[in-house]
Amino acid sequence: MKSKNEVDMTSGNLFTKLLIVSLPLIFSGILQLLYNAADLVVCGLFGSGGHAVGAISSTNPLINLIINLFLGLSTGANVLMARCFGEKNQIKGQKVLTTSLIFGIVCGLILAVFGFSFSRIFLEWMKSSDEIIDLSTIYLRIYFIGLPFSMVYNFGASLLRAIGDTKRPFIILGFSGIVNVVLNLLFVICFHMDVAGVALATIISQAISAFWIIICLIKNKGFMTLKIKELKFYKKEALEIIKIGLPAGIQGTIFSLSNVLIQSSVNILGTNAMDGNGASSSLEGFIYTAMNSVASSCVAFVAANYGAKKYNNIKLVVVYASIIVILMNLIFGGLVLLLQNQLLRLYINSDDETYIKDAISIAKSRLIIIACTYFTCGLMDTFAYSLRGIGYSFTPMIVSLIGVCGIRIVWIYTIFKIEKFHNIAGLAMSYPVSWVITLTICIILFIILFKRIKKKNIQSIA
Repeated sequence: MKSKNEVDMTSGNLFTKLLIVSLPLIFSGILQLLYNAADLVVCGLFGSGGHAVGAISSTNPLINLIINLFLGLSTGANVLMARCFGEKNQIKGQKVLTTSLIFGIVCGLILAVFGFSFSRIFLEWMKSSDEIIDLSTIYLRIYFIGLPFSMVYNFGASLLRAIGDTKRPFIILGFSGIVNVVLNLLFVICFHMDVAGVALATIISQAISAFWIIICLIKNKGFMTLKIKELKFYKKEALEIIKIGLPAGIQGTIFSLSNVLIQSSVNILGTNAMDGNGASSSLEGFIYTAMNSVASSCVAFVAANYGAKKYNNIKLVVVYASIIVILMNLIFGGLVLLLQNQLLRLYINSDDETYIKDAISIAKSRLIIIACTYFTCGLMDTFAYSLRGIGYSFTPMIVSLIGVCGIRIVWIYTIFKIEKFHNIAGLAMSYPVSWVITLTICIILFIILFKRIKKKNIQSIA
């Protein structure tokens, strides 16, 4: 029996279906970003001071570095479930479901212990300033305690999205996001808990999301249904998830590693630069999330059509996704640039007008570079994700290692050392350079490998 929340991703108007599936995912991603944005804004407006915005924002590259390896496994679960959905292989889909959730629980527990134990050591390696390192450590340790909830939600949501159900994850994040904001205000304004309060609010909202996603999976009556008594780990499906997801996780970790190096370079420039960079980075996140959500929807469509052996649809989906990605950059990037002064003041607040002007000026120097070129990153993700959807997960990992991490590391130790580029704008320029080079390689590889799988299919039929 087909659930009303499922979407047939292998027939009909694929452009319309891709857009319909992408929109709730875009809004879900934006709501998830609002968790962190709410932390920054509430601390900036109502906190006790002490560069709380810089303290929280400077932890993001480190958080992403640590958790992306495990989140890659949720991508593997998404691709494998989408293939099962396209093949209409319900028995295998059930095995993927239970194995994925066990993965989520185990990964979350490992990360919680590891992250809590080494938070301060990592911040010291990143050269966090003495002014913020204590606040950053408090935020990180509390945040890591809540990671088991975050992992369960992410794995569960990825499984629902694999069958085209992006609406329920959006509703869940909408509710938990409201809880997060309310608790932020309560803990910071009423209890004066500052960064500890916003971190606690985040993990409570994540716990709500995890509980609700499990309920959705239990009550789902379509292609897959979670039965707690039948929760079992299947070795074959686990290895398939790892085969697809581990390279994706390593790729995400590689991206984050370069961002940690960039954050370390930002830290050298002082706390004003850290605050301005953090504010700009948070706003840029909304543009990226809109584009990346389309790429994430694209991989489910590609994997479903790969499973159904409808190869002509794969090419159409990639083209449609590329068009939507560019539109998302124009819409969200345009809005951010149009309202940049007002938006940045939400993050940067102080009685010192000189500090405000300096931090906002720094933020703008980065924001205009990223916002105007971000579509190249969105296209890069679209083609890299599509390669995973057709069975080539290791390839985009290698490309990212060379094209993103390698170029940014070289940039930091060469171009950034030049006085003219030894600033936030000089660092920001490394992003579009790495995106364009990596995108070019991904497009070439996709064309070659797509032709290869299509040729194999024709030969197998003959």
